[in-house]
Amino acid sequence: MKFQSKGVQQFVDESVALCTPDKVVLIDGSEEQLEALRAEAVSTGEMIKLNQELLPGCYLHRTAVNDVARVEGRTFICTEKQEDAGPTNNWMQKDEAYKMLKEIYKGAMKGRTMYVIPYSMGAVGSPFSKIGIELTDSIYVVLNMVIMTRVGQKVLDTLGDSDDFVRGLHAKADIDEEKRYICQFPEDNTIMSVNSGYGGNVLLGKKCFALRIASYLGRQEGWLAEHMLILGLEKPNGETKYIAAAFPSACGKTNLAMLIPPEEFAKKGYKVHTVGDDIAWIRVGADGRMYAINPENGFFGVAPGTNAKSNPNALASTRKNTIFTNVVLNTDNNTVWWEGLDKNPPEHAIDWKGNPWTAEDRANGVKGAHPNSRFTAPAKNCPCISDRFEDPQGVPLDAIIFGGRRAKTAPLVYEARDWNHGVFVGSIMASETTAAASGAVGVVRRDPMAMLPFCGYNMGDYFAHWIEMGDKVTKKPKFFNVNWFRTDEEGHFLWPGFGDNMRVLDWIIRRTEGTADAVETPIGYVPNPEDINLEGLDMTTEDIANLLTVDKTLWKEDAENIEGFYAKLGDKLPKALRKELDTLKANLE
Repeated sequence: MKFQSKGVQQFVDESVALCTPDKVVLIDGSEEQLEALRAEAVSTGEMIKLNQELLPGCYLHRTAVNDVARVEGRTFICTEKQEDAGPTNNWMQKDEAYKMLKEIYKGAMKGRTMYVIPYSMGAVGSPFSKIGIELTDSIYVVLNMVIMTRVGQKVLDTLGDSDDFVRGLHAKADIDEEKRYICQFPEDNTIMSVNSGYGGNVLLGKKCFALRIASYLGRQEGWLAEHMLILGLEKPNGETKYIAAAFPSACGKTNLAMLIPPEEFAKKGYKVHTVGDDIAWIRVGADGRMYAINPENGFFGVAPGTNAKSNPNALASTRKNTIFTNVVLNTDNNTVWWEGLDKNPPEHAIDWKGNPWTAEDRANGVKGAHPNSRFTAPAKNCPCISDRFEDPQGVPLDAIIFGGRRAKTAPLVYEARDWNHGVFVGSIMASETTAAASGAVGVVRRDPMAMLPFCGYNMGDYFAHWIEMGDKVTKKPKFFNVNWFRTDEEGHFLWPGFGDNMRVLDWIIRRTEGTADAVETPIGYVPNPEDINLEGLDMTTEDIANLLTVDKTLWKEDAENIEGFYAKLGDKLPKALRKELDTLKANLE
């Protein structure tokens, strides 16, 4: 197998010598080749072909029972020096990591086929895009990467003889939890994943490349790789404003990215266009504005809870050419089901572990689908996909939103005073634990910019990079924080969420245009309650006023908690953020 790029040639040759596969196959992206791989995966039981009339091009896959989610504890940033990985990442000295991994990879593909996947993050040939080569012994990985990225010969043609690509080596090996490692080597543009077959650990274009490696590249090259959705909000006059937003998991990110405006807004002509649901790469344009692309080509969404009410656009995206992972197989009609899809679980079914799933199981609370079961769906399937989804220059950002899940502290929405204050707001993002399963309820977990598990270098340096970016952006987007999760004393949500979040986005856009007022508080600017459009909503201006209160006592407690989080970063904490925290404390007195 000959490659124009010496770097690719060397990477493939060395990996073949290490893993000793029986054969090596280049993924050229052709439909014939992919169809043959699907047929092979079905013949070996790696995938199940679903009802092609009801779900054309769709398949089901089950992972090993010990391999169902991203494993943060087995995920490492491997650098020369520990301080470059920082205190919030698991670190391994890179030479030691290579040595240990090579022992595990030795002969790991014997009796198997190695697939060479050339892929582009971002539209092929866009100045924003980056190229990767993933080597894997999993057809499941190949078929998912074809959905999630742009794959094939055209990527190799674009790379030419360049050495500028990210090396990714994945081997299923024995799916051994004790020897499972997901290692990023940012200094070497390299990712090594072994002993897992679960998407988040093995689709190396996703979190490994698009966030951990790309965040490091962004710092070197002067751009940002962020865990953010991107949406376009089209106003009745036909003008579209673009927003990027970061939320920790379980805070409604995909739902916001694919939001359906309430009837009152839709009638007037408001629309939402999805550019991305998970990752944004952001650069500064020649005009001094920030431009964002979604480097992905598909959605890797959580199935449970996705339904016609919560997210009809996501559900519609899964109707064809989708791979479902760890959901229920409905054996009556060879389709899929999961908890929260509808109220009608199938009569005859097989659960995510491959066991019969009976009415008795259901009565005993046995889940049919794994809580982290997934769908991998092409973005072009989404009914509200933006016509600028493939725009090689990206879309211009008018607002950046941060958010978390806070029962009492954060108001429904507030605006940062300026760039540095906006970075501060992102750096203190937090959610309170909800499920009793994760220990105590209500514990504040800081997740700055929703990047804590995904930043490829020291978090203090990451914050400094954000502050420095402010000097390059002459036409700055405005920063906001939202909280859809305020509750009353009984724990009931005070805000309806979902499509009604449009009402908050509407105020945010009007703020970016200078057509809405705001009230200054110790934490930033909040709307006048009457400036949130409540048309068609069973809420009063008093209800909104309640959602916008800033309780100084709670914020003083929060400031102490922030102090503790910042202390972890030591002298890497930018002075600008220390100053913002001091300002917050002074404002609360």
